[in-house]
Amino acid sequence: MVGRVVSRSKKPIGAPPGVLVYPGERKAEPVVMRIFKYDSSTVQEDEWTADQLPEKYARGQTATWIDVTGLHDVETLKRIGDAFSIHPLVLEDILTPGQRAKSEEYEGLLVIVLKDVDFDRTSMVVGINQVTIILGDHFIISFRDRPTDLFEPVRERLRNGRGQIRKRGVDYLAYALVDCIVDKYFRQLEAIGEETDELEEAVTGSPDAVTMQRLHALRREMLVFRKAVWPVREAVGALHRSDNPLITRKTAVYFRDVYDHSVQILDIIETLREVLSGMMDLYLSSVSNRMNETMKVLTIIATIFIPLSFIAGVYGMNFQYMPELRMRWAYPAVLGLMIFVGAGMLWYFRRKKWL
Repeated sequence: MVGRVVSRSKKPIGAPPGVLVYPGERKAEPVVMRIFKYDSSTVQEDEWTADQLPEKYARGQTATWIDVTGLHDVETLKRIGDAFSIHPLVLEDILTPGQRAKSEEYEGLLVIVLKDVDFDRTSMVVGINQVTIILGDHFIISFRDRPTDLFEPVRERLRNGRGQIRKRGVDYLAYALVDCIVDKYFRQLEAIGEETDELEEAVTGSPDAVTMQRLHALRREMLVFRKAVWPVREAVGALHRSDNPLITRKTAVYFRDVYDHSVQILDIIETLREVLSGMMDLYLSSVSNRMNETMKVLTIIATIFIPLSFIAGVYGMNFQYMPELRMRWAYPAVLGLMIFVGAGMLWYFRRKKWL
């Protein structure tokens, strides 16, 4: 759990700022760059390599979206940075998976860092994939380490020309990408909510050790989810209030809508955390109540046997002169007395509703 909250960096201690070190394992797969060049009437989809950027990208012409998947090739990342004049500190942030969600301005570029979140109900694990979006003049670049279908709805809108996405500038495309990430949070929270409902039924029924493990795992993953999503409100709010010329006033209104969604998401997260905390208390109370019921039954049994043991002890003493020992009906009488005492105590306990 601590390893997922505190990110581990492979950057050497004391290294100068801007040093690029990939924190993950080495991969043989090449970095994939999917390109969309579009205007109001046409869209061109292609795949480039970093070496092709200088000859194929013409700054300031057609709106261009470069979707980069794979961050393991540091040299490729450097070439992209050189082609678009991306500050080395921004490139370092792209390679640092523990970055908080934020939006910053760097030398004519707008940098947006968000988290793509996936909840797996089978393993009860929240997966985090950092997404960095760089908005420039007539271009936008998105960086991800793992291939996902996160932006497929946006690609389909570009291909089909649905809505305003091809009629507006790249700032509107940036909004569409951010909105896609934030909307996905709702789907993941729905899955967590369904898991919470199932756990609630199990806790209020007959909870067992497996229920406790699932409940603890879900509470732990909610902390990971909250850490990833909590700064999103601030980052999107900064985009809405930004006076950066890269974001027009018409597009800023849409970022306001994403901001409202981020507030709703945080409210849902806090509600789910409170529900899970209440369920944990309910589970512990249920276990304690079951233990108390067991102890009550054992105490009643022991209490019933106290007078019976006393009677048996009295008539089990090895004295020579005990008149009852020579009586013909003494043994059945003592047994009857013990049965009467035991039955009387059971009746009394039931009357007091202790049984």
